[in-house]
Amino acid sequence: MDGILNSIWATLRTFQFKDAVDIIVISLLVFYLLRLFRQSRAGQLIKGVVVLLLAYALSAIFDLTMVNYILRALFEFAVIILVVVFQPELRQALERLGRNKTLKNIVNPAKSGQKNTKIISKAISDVSDVCALFSSSRTGALIVFERESNLTEIARTGTEMNSDSSVALLGNIFFNKAPLHDGACIMRDGKVLSAGCILPLTKQYDISDELGTRHRAAIGMSEESDAVVVVVSEETGTISIAVGGKLIRDLDRNRLFEHLSSLILAGEGENTNLLSVLFKNRKEKNNEK
Repeated sequence: MDGILNSIWATLRTFQFKDAVDIIVISLLVFYLLRLFRQSRAGQLIKGVVVLLLAYALSAIFDLTMVNYILRALFEFAVIILVVVFQPELRQALERLGRNKTLKNIVNPAKSGQKNTKIISKAISDVSDVCALFSSSRTGALIVFERESNLTEIARTGTEMNSDSSVALLGNIFFNKAPLHDGACIMRDGKVLSAGCILPLTKQYDISDELGTRHRAAIGMSEESDAVVVVVSEETGTISIAVGGKLIRDLDRNRLFEHLSSLILAGEGENTNLLSVLFKNRKEKNNEK
């Protein structure tokens, strides 16, 4: 016991400020990786890796030469295998790091606050008005508001428009006999950038069967970027917002406008905005009860 205490004391005596920083950085890295992988297929893959590690340990204990050799050879290429297998999750993590407001302002402070909030606010109002009309007429719609993540590649899958927003224009795009009504509309800085675009579908497995392709595309787009996606159900007329891989449902015109304004115009980080919107949405539902 004395030997253990002496060892701990010797370690504490040599402990420096840089060691504390080192521990904090590693702890934060592990925390964010676990949070990123928690609700994705990566979580299941990590369980598989743990099983392989246990198998490797057991093969060494029980002297299973062939099994031990194969697993050891597998682990020698573990870094390359992990990069290939976790490529979507690693890409998402790097994109989130690149969208960090603090880092962005440090790297390029001159570009902060240059967007025309008046034009964006008008676009939010137009989208809120047209979605209320779509909800009444059971017209399906999928509208993506670009934020920090550049959606040029997604916009190229549709028809370029680069037009000022208006209720009439959005109504014509999603009219059920129009050629572009099945795709998504991309909004950039308050303008209609492109229409008829194809969005990636979510990879979540616990999505409700009530949600169709539009909702799955909305969630998928919000998972792969920081975009705010508005979706109107063709079957029920329900208005929803997808952001950060989560779906906020059962909105009316006023609540949709408030949520979009908060998420797009507030200028706060996406996680804070999402939490505040979700909290506000829950509070409103409790008040309705």
